[in-house]
Amino acid sequence: MDHRVFDLDALPLLSGELLTDARIGYAVHGTLDADGANAVLCPSFFGGDHTGYDWLIGKGRPLDTSRYCVITVGLFGNGVSSSPSNHPSGADFPLITPQDNVAAQHRLLTEQLGVRELALVTGWSMGAAHTYQWAVSHPRIVRRIAPICGSPVTSEHNQVFLAGLAAALASDGGAERGRRAAGRVFAGWGASHPFWAQRAYQELGFATREEYLTNFWEEFFVAGPATADLLAMVRTWESADVGATPGFGGSADAALASVTAEAVLLPGALDQCFAVADEERVAGVLPRAALKVVPGVWGHLAGAGADAADREFVGGELRRLLARWPATVRADQVE
Repeated sequence: MDHRVFDLDALPLLSGELLTDARIGYAVHGTLDADGANAVLCPSFFGGDHTGYDWLIGKGRPLDTSRYCVITVGLFGNGVSSSPSNHPSGADFPLITPQDNVAAQHRLLTEQLGVRELALVTGWSMGAAHTYQWAVSHPRIVRRIAPICGSPVTSEHNQVFLAGLAAALASDGGAERGRRAAGRVFAGWGASHPFWAQRAYQELGFATREEYLTNFWEEFFVAGPATADLLAMVRTWESADVGATPGFGGSADAALASVTAEAVLLPGALDQCFAVADEERVAGVLPRAALKVVPGVWGHLAGAGADAADREFVGGELRRLLARWPATVRADQVE
């Protein structure tokens, strides 16, 4: 589906800076009800765009467009929304936090699309971090959340991964060789030890490990956003912390405790980027949360839709979550 662009003009950032000439790319699947209350929002992930959740969206699929208006929105830095490669600031592009992305998305939904309520916010990886941020920033309009293979705060271990990823991207002056190296860095974190031991990449049609590394991981980085854009997204990923939202004094627990949405947390059993143990703790802090661990060997990729069993598991949990709780709210509760 072709994307649309929403021009925000100027966006105040959490840092105190101002992002001028701001815009975000998005796509709309399905029709918004007259009361603006059947919307589902899917924030994009690292290097992804508005097409990243196509496997979940459509008539009869988990995000059923015969019932819901599904909005996929690109994060700043993805090469479609405002990014170093397409913004007048270029190399001086400011730090964008999840709070900033959510502020821009909220303007899109309310000013441009007429959304009054979100039946569900769901996203994978960086999209999961923004899912959490939505529930904290706008609790009165978010009914349900389903963060997939992500976290509300970027952990110390995840910061180590991001440092290595950024170093690879910046090597070779940001040229193609560095992007290919970054793909190989991500490959080691993206799937589990059993995935490699079982040569599960063969299920994707790659005969050898080298073929998978070159034609999947390297190509993802070479064909994706520019190096400067990816580095901007790394900075956003590094900055993810719901506790940094104004009003919570830096406490992630206080921010999570304020969430009113019903939550289903979907970590990958062997995810090396986002540990199940961390999400177990989050589930204990959120007022209304269930933890459903995606089984199997695909690790962080368990939430990306590459494996049929994982697609069935994630899709089934989203269907059950949407069916379980009324998607209505009193008018006086809407922002």
